[in-house]
Amino acid sequence: MAVMFEVTCEERGTWAVLRVAGELDLMTSPTLRRRVHDAVADGRHRLVLDLSAVDFCDSSGVGVLIATRRLIRSCRGRLRLILPGPGAPEGSHVNRVLAALGVRRLFDVHPDLASATDERPSPLSA
Repeated sequence: MAVMFEVTCEERGTWAVLRVAGELDLMTSPTLRRRVHDAVADGRHRLVLDLSAVDFCDSSGVGVLIATRRLIRSCRGRLRLILPGPGAPEGSHVNRVLAALGVRRLFDVHPDLASATDERPSPLSA
């Protein structure tokens, strides 16, 4: 049985956007890890992972996300995730998994591509 999984890359301004679709698990997470490493090796240190089309994510997928965060930070880059909120009909699985594991707070999370690639500075909060 073939696992439906795809990672595509596009440039959006100064950001490299990796769109991930399918199940992010033990079998597919090495593919995402490789694509992230390829992007960084190509000098792309501003990375958006669009996870809105990920239907399932296990611990190996979470491990890749945490390793990606570590890699990007070591390059003094920036990482943003696109994760629709819990009320969204699709794409909320990863959001729930990261929240349940207590690691969601480690990531700069955005609801869509427009906000994830926005170059305007964020307003200061009190």
